[in-house]
Amino acid sequence: MPSPHRALRAFLALCTASGLATAAAPAAQASPGGGPTAVVAMGDSYISGEAGRWLGNGLTNSGSRDGTDRAWTGSGYDPSRVYGSTAGGCHRSDVSEVRSAGPIATELINLACSGATTENVVRAARGGLAYKGEAPQADRLAAVAATHDVELIALSIGGNDLGFADIITACATDYLVWYSYCHDDQQAEVDAGIDAVTASVGTAVDEIRAVMSGAGYAASDYRIVLQSYPSPLPRAAENRYSESGWSRTNTGGCPFWNEDSDWARDSLVPQLSGRLRQVAVAKGAQFLDLRDALQGREVCAKASRQATASQPPSGATAEWARWIDSRSTQGLVQESMHPNAYGQQALGRCLALIRAVPSGHRACRNTAGAGPSGMYLTAG
Repeated sequence: MPSPHRALRAFLALCTASGLATAAAPAAQASPGGGPTAVVAMGDSYISGEAGRWLGNGLTNSGSRDGTDRAWTGSGYDPSRVYGSTAGGCHRSDVSEVRSAGPIATELINLACSGATTENVVRAARGGLAYKGEAPQADRLAAVAATHDVELIALSIGGNDLGFADIITACATDYLVWYSYCHDDQQAEVDAGIDAVTASVGTAVDEIRAVMSGAGYAASDYRIVLQSYPSPLPRAAENRYSESGWSRTNTGGCPFWNEDSDWARDSLVPQLSGRLRQVAVAKGAQFLDLRDALQGREVCAKASRQATASQPPSGATAEWARWIDSRSTQGLVQESMHPNAYGQQALGRCLALIRAVPSGHRACRNTAGAGPSGMYLTAG
């Protein structure tokens, strides 16, 4: 039996041939669910591809930065080599999660945008806001759904609503300037806002459902995979730098106290992951838990190392998250604490793996000593 959205496409085509359809109807709306199969990425910087410019981290500030800077042209730096036309805005990298997932659909479409919140996903007609010169992502999804057979939508959203970047900034500032901890006051901020964030993520999922329904899809015709966030910071016991002195900052690029690192790794990230899982369960989405995806590959992790002139970057040994470059000696500060090119390739592998699992929640983890291809799923 054909799927409902394919049946609707055939019905609309019949109506057109019979003169029953309005001649002024846009062609895209006359064939919902037709065309090539597609997997679509929506949401924020953790899925748009922010920091995809970097193959690990290295201390050298010139040239190719020990092979870590993919924007190096041989004579200068061109971020558009990685981010294309979005180099000045959404930072959709050529190794973003959906682009790194392999041949999981005919077309891999990235609608996500660095810095986006849930209000940038919601349709304009429902109060959603354009962002960085682009219409809300649900409105853009409507166009894709009308011209493609969308089979899976991967969504990463909620971190900016919670103010994750502000939390990282506050914790780094408390280490560098105030010599105080951040986890106590920041935990209070998280607790005060997380209910609203949870509700907003639920609204974003509802918006995606409404768009797909409007394009003629039944809920069984496609999947929404709501994913959580990987921790870019290791636990204190897994940090290769002592918290005394400045090596953790000037060499490692991870200016955080041990207690704050443990809080971020074992409290903040799991708390947000738990809430996102609740949304997935409530809204009939599949949940992909990424909290441990960068385990041992975080910034300053003992199990990883920085690239050097004699030891070029490798997916098996490099850090998979971008360090904090507070002085912008290499690229942009906004790339800090995001999965880098290796991290995104790893998350792409996670997406490919869950693409092959039609139901059930999963967690994605890496294999120690292996590159991004060594990711695997466990029950989530």
